[in-house]
Amino acid sequence: MSLSLSQDAVMDLALDCGRNLSVQQAGLVTTYLQLLEKWNRKMNLVGPRDWQTMLTTLVIDSWNLGDFLGDLDLGDDDRILDLGAGAGLPGIPLRIFWGKGDYVLVEPRHKRAMFMQTAIRTMALARTRVASCRVENLPPNDLPARLVLSRAFCPWRRFLDIAGPLLQEDGVCLVMANTPEPTQIPTGWELKRATSYPVGTDQRSFWMFAR
Repeated sequence: MSLSLSQDAVMDLALDCGRNLSVQQAGLVTTYLQLLEKWNRKMNLVGPRDWQTMLTTLVIDSWNLGDFLGDLDLGDDDRILDLGAGAGLPGIPLRIFWGKGDYVLVEPRHKRAMFMQTAIRTMALARTRVASCRVENLPPNDLPARLVLSRAFCPWRRFLDIAGPLLQEDGVCLVMANTPEPTQIPTGWELKRATSYPVGTDQRSFWMFAR
């Protein structure tokens, strides 16, 4: 893949994936991909090396997640925690498509936190910030959370163990998976919603759990 990164190229490739981006959305996605390509040459933020693969295998999760979360009733002050946010996936592109709540990207690795802070500032994303710390060191004013999610923080059952104590009473956890929804649910949890979506020839899933 050698096509130059541009807003028009992003719109065309997203359309090939079934997503009709607005001009504003395409511009912000392009900015994020430009930053990701630039920083990825200096540090290993993500596996894909070209922007096309970044879009079709990583950013694609974010617009699908925005659709899935669309009906979730959140106010501007409701906390959202994205654990082990790394290169800002799914969170930073998610904020292009879904802007509810106060979104906190939790990442203890300093260089990755710096990348996300740069992206948030460059893209002027509202109510989106970075907590450069481990989960157990989150400041009290960032808790409890209405929604906790993660892309690749740890195996999903372990993720529920970690995320559960961070939730407010009516909070929910969101798992991103490469497998269908589970048939055996951990004790104390209820699978509220699940959906799947295509990524190339594969299927990925979102599972929403509540206590």
